[in-house]
Amino acid sequence: MTTQMRNASVNHGVVAEQMVSLVRRGTPVRSTMARRVLHLLVQRELVTRLEMEDVLECLGSSEDDLEAVLVDRYRVSKAELGAALGEVYQCPYVPYEERIVVEPGLLKNLSIDYLRKNAWVPLKREGLVVTILIGHPLDADKRDDVRRAFPGATIQYAVGLRRDIEQYLLIATGQATRGTLTGILGELVREAGNDSGGEGLDCGITENDSAIVRLANHIVAEAHRLQVSDVHIEPYANRKDTAVRFRVDGTCFTFMRIPAACRRAIVSRFKIMAHLDIAERRKPQDGKIRYRLAKDQELELRVATLPTAGANEDVVMRLLTTKDTMALEAMECAPEVLRHIKDLAERPYGMFLCVGPTGAGKTTTLHAVLKHINTDERKIWTAEDPIEITQDGLRQVQVHPKIGFTFAAAMRSFLRADPDVIMIGEMRDRETADIAIEASLTGHLVLSTLHTNSAVETVTRLLEMGCDAFNFADAMLGVLAQRLCKRLCPSCKEAYQPTKQEYDELARAYGAHDWERLGVNYSSNMILWRGRGCAACNQSGFKGRVALHELLVGSDEIKRLIQAKARTMEIASQAMREGMVTLRQHGIQKVLQGVTTYRQVRSVAMK
Repeated sequence: MTTQMRNASVNHGVVAEQMVSLVRRGTPVRSTMARRVLHLLVQRELVTRLEMEDVLECLGSSEDDLEAVLVDRYRVSKAELGAALGEVYQCPYVPYEERIVVEPGLLKNLSIDYLRKNAWVPLKREGLVVTILIGHPLDADKRDDVRRAFPGATIQYAVGLRRDIEQYLLIATGQATRGTLTGILGELVREAGNDSGGEGLDCGITENDSAIVRLANHIVAEAHRLQVSDVHIEPYANRKDTAVRFRVDGTCFTFMRIPAACRRAIVSRFKIMAHLDIAERRKPQDGKIRYRLAKDQELELRVATLPTAGANEDVVMRLLTTKDTMALEAMECAPEVLRHIKDLAERPYGMFLCVGPTGAGKTTTLHAVLKHINTDERKIWTAEDPIEITQDGLRQVQVHPKIGFTFAAAMRSFLRADPDVIMIGEMRDRETADIAIEASLTGHLVLSTLHTNSAVETVTRLLEMGCDAFNFADAMLGVLAQRLCKRLCPSCKEAYQPTKQEYDELARAYGAHDWERLGVNYSSNMILWRGRGCAACNQSGFKGRVALHELLVGSDEIKRLIQAKARTMEIASQAMREGMVTLRQHGIQKVLQGVTTYRQVRSVAMK
C-alpha cells in the first residue's frame, strides 16, 4: 500500500490542486466526480447507461450518497467501486482490513463524531508522513481541517468507502463486536490509549488480559486456517507496532499489526502457552504448544524465543499439523523417476536418502515411500523429531536429544528390535551415518534425510563427514534431491507467448544438448503461463507448491566413482549421461507444462 501511495502522490497532488481550486470557485466537484466514477463503471460494464442515469437521479432527489446507491441498490462490489474511486481521484484505494489498527495517538485531539460525520480517519503515521483515509479526497474544507489537525506533517491521502471508515472508527473507540478480531483489537486500542509510559509498556495490559488471550488464540487459529508453516511475532522499540508475519508456501507476509503497548503481553502469552519462563528475556528459549482446535483436532506448535534489539523478544512458531500420508503417485514425479523410486523402495536392503533444505518436503516424501512398502510382511521402525505424519503399521519413535536419546541411540535400539525397514528423521552426524550404512549392509532397508543442495553433493558431504567410501558405495541405492516451487494459481493463470529472449534463457538454463532432445522449438504457437492475481491467491498469482526432483541412482559406474572419491562434477556428468534430470531441468519441464514460472524455479533450484 505504501509504495502505491508514493507512486500516486505526484499525480494526486496535481489533480488535487486543480480540483480544490474549482471547489473554492464554487464548481460542484462532488457531482462531477460522481459522474466520472459512473462513466468508468459503465466502461467496465459494471452498470448500464440507463442505470447510470437512475443513479444520478437518486443522488439528485435524496440524501443517499454514491456509495450507498451503487453498493446497496445496484450490487456493485466494494472492491470494484473502490478501484474506480482510486482511478478517478488519482490516489490509492484502501479497503477495510480488520488487521489494520488506527494508532490511538492520531485521534487524541479529534472528535469521533466529527470524523464519522465527515468520513475521514487518520490511518497511520510513518515519521512525518500521516496517511488519511477519506471518502472525498478533494473536499477543500476537509483538507483544511486535516492540515489544522496535523500541522507540520506531510499529508498523504487514500480514498475509502464511508462504511469502511466507520469500521475503523469502531475499532478505534472499542465499539466493535466482542469476540471478533475487530473487537479484540478495539479493546486493545482502547486500553493502549490510556498508556502513559514512555515506551508503551506500562499501560496495564498483561499476558492474562482477556483480550490478549483471545488475540493469541485467534492468531493460532488463523495460522491453521491459512495453512501457515511459521508464525513470526516481531516487536519493535519506539512505540512502533508489533508485526505478526505468516509464512505461506515459503514466503512471508505481514498478517497484522498489534499496538506497541501490547508487545510484551502478547510475547509473554505465547511463552506461557509453551511453558517457558516469562521472567527470562535475556536468552533464547524453546518449547511446544499443544493447541486444541474447535473440530477436536490438536495442533502442535514448536516455539522459539530470541532476545532482539530494544530489550524485546521475538517469537517464532512452527505449525506441526498432523498430515495424511501422501501416495507416491501424488508427488508429481517424472514417470521415469517414479519408476526408479518404486524399484529402489522394494529392494530388501540398502540405503535411500532424500535431501534438500528445511521445509522441502523430505519427510513427506519418505512417508510416501513407506506407504508404498507398508505391508504386514515388513516390520518398519521410524525415529523422528518431531513425529509430524503418522500411519498405521509403522512403529514410530520420538527422539529426545536432551536426555541422550538421539537418532544414533534409536538406531542401535532398532537393530535389536527385528526390523526390516528403518527410517531415520535426519543424519546429523557421522555416528548416525555410520550406523545407518552398517544397518543397510546387514540386510535392512534404511531411509533417511540430509541437508544438502543436490543429489551428487550428498555423496561428497557423507565422505567429508568421514564415512567409508567403499561401505557407502555398497550401501547406496539412490539419492533423491527435492525442492518445493510455487505453483501457478489455477483460478487466474493465463497463457501468453514468450519472447525469444525468454526462450533462449530457458534453453541455456536447461543445457543445449539436453534441450535439443526435448524438441521444443520457438514459434508463434509456443505458449507459457503466468498468474494474473486474484482473491483466491491473495493477488500473488501463485497458490500451493509443486515438488521438483533430482534422482541419483547407485549404478555400478556411480559406485565405482564414489569408491575412487571422484570429484562432484565427475559424478554429476556420469549421472547425467545415465539419464539423471537435475532440479533446474525438472523445474523447466514444469514451466513448459504450465505448472509454474521460470523465475520461481530459479529461486529454489541451482543449476
